[in-house]
Amino acid sequence: MGLFVRTRTASGQSNVPVWFMRQAGRYHSHYQEIKKNSDFMTMCKNPQLACDVTMGPIDCFHFDAAILFSDLLFPLEQMGLGLVYDPGPKLAKNIHTLDDVKNLKMLDSARNFYKFQGQAVDLLRKKLPEDKTLLGFVGAPFTLYAYAVEGGHSGSLISSKQGFYDGRWAAFTERLLPELFQEMLVQAESGADAICLFDTAAGELTYNDYKEYVLPVLRKITSQFKKSFPQKKIIYYSKFTHINYLQAIEDENIDVLGIDWRVSIKDALDTLGSDYMIQGNLDPAHLHLPWPLLEKKWEQLWSEVKLSKHSADRWIAGLGHGVLQQTPEENVFNSVKWVHEHCIY
Repeated sequence: MGLFVRTRTASGQSNVPVWFMRQAGRYHSHYQEIKKNSDFMTMCKNPQLACDVTMGPIDCFHFDAAILFSDLLFPLEQMGLGLVYDPGPKLAKNIHTLDDVKNLKMLDSARNFYKFQGQAVDLLRKKLPEDKTLLGFVGAPFTLYAYAVEGGHSGSLISSKQGFYDGRWAAFTERLLPELFQEMLVQAESGADAICLFDTAAGELTYNDYKEYVLPVLRKITSQFKKSFPQKKIIYYSKFTHINYLQAIEDENIDVLGIDWRVSIKDALDTLGSDYMIQGNLDPAHLHLPWPLLEKKWEQLWSEVKLSKHSADRWIAGLGHGVLQQTPEENVFNSVKWVHEHCIY
C-alpha cells in the first residue's frame, strides 16, 4: 500500500497506512541481534547493516513504510564537530561564539561523506517490496543547531536562543543548508520516496522565535529540495509544538506534518488537513500498556479521526514520537495489525 497510494477493498473502501518513528530500534530483538556484533556508528555507516536493520520491522511487523536506519547528527560530524556515540551522541566541539562557526571545516565533500546513506538506500530500494514506501530522513535545521550549540536539545537551550541575536544562527545555517541539501539529495537520488525532516527541539522555542527565525530557514531547504525533486514527498515532524506553531508553517513544499500527542488529531486534521496530510499521534508510552488498554487507545484515536471534517485519506497512522526502549514487540505487531484491520474508510 505505501503511505501515499492507498489500496481499496472489493467494496471500494481504503486502508489507512501506518509506520512508526524509530520502528527500527533498541526494543526490537532483530536490532539487538545485529547490535551484538557491532556498534551504533558501524550499523549506520555500513550500508548492508543499515539495510538489514531497516528491513527488520518491515519483515516482522508489516509496516507500510521503511525508514532508513541512520542518525540525524551526521552533518555535524561532516562539519568537524567530532561526533561519537558513548552510548548516546557526544560532540567534541560546540559553537559557543561566532568565530566557532567561522572556523568550521568540512571533513570531505558532501557527496562523498553521505555516500554510505545513498548506498544503504539503494540496497533497500532493491529489497523493499514495491508496495512499501521508502523514507529517508535528516535533522531539521534548528534541531541540528541546538545540538551543535548545546550538545543536545534538552533543558532551556539558553545559548541556542541567544544565538538568534548574536549571529550564530544565521552563520551556522548558512554553512549547514548546503550540507543538508546534499544529504537529502543523496538519499533521494538513491531511491527514497520521501524525506523526513525531524525537528525535535522546535517546541522549546517561543512562537515568535519559531516563526521569525526557524521557519524562513526551513522553507529555504524545503524549497530547494522540491525544485530538484518535485515528485518526492517531504515529511516535517516537530515535537512539543502547539497548533498555532503548525498553522504558522505555511509551507507548500511540505506534504505531511507529523504531530505529537499534545495536539488533538481531530483539531490537526480540521485545521491543517486541507494543506497537509497529518501523521500521528499515539503517545509512545501507551505501547507499554496491556493490549486491551492499548487497543482502546487506538480505538479512541480512530474515533477522533472519523469525527474530522476531512476524510481519513489525509491521515497516516503513527506515534507522536519514536518507539521507546523496552516497548513490547507484541504491542507493535498488534498495533500495526489493528490499524490494517480496523482503520478502513
